[in-house]
Amino acid sequence: MPPAEEARSIFSRLGYDVSGDGQEFVAERKWRTVQVTVLDADSNLRGRRAVTDGGEAREYPLRCFVTWKEAAGDLRGQLTAADPSYEWAVIGVDGDDRDDYDVVLPEAR
Repeated sequence: MPPAEEARSIFSRLGYDVSGDGQEFVAERKWRTVQVTVLDADSNLRGRRAVTDGGEAREYPLRCFVTWKEAAGDLRGQLTAADPSYEWAVIGVDGDDRDDYDVVLPEAR
C-alpha cells in the first residue's frame, strides 16, 4: 500500500492545508501550492508521464512524490532521468514511525 496517510500527516504537521483524496492531493501554505503524488515501492515512472492526475492538464510548478524510504532513491533516479519541467522533491517515509522521513532533492547540476 502506498503511504497516503503518512503523506497527509507530514504536510499537515508542516502547516499545509491538504485537499483531495486518494494517492494524489494538493497541499497549500501561504504562496506555495504543491501537488503531492503518493507511490508504492513498486511504482515505476519510466515510460509514462510522472503525473498521476487521471489525464487532467493541471500542472503545478512544485511537485512532491511520497514513497517508502527503501524506494526513495530509485524514484529520485527515475525523476532525474525524466527531467520534468517542474521543481520536485521525494519524501521517503518509514512505515513504523510517521515522524521518521527523509527528503530527497534533485542532484545539483
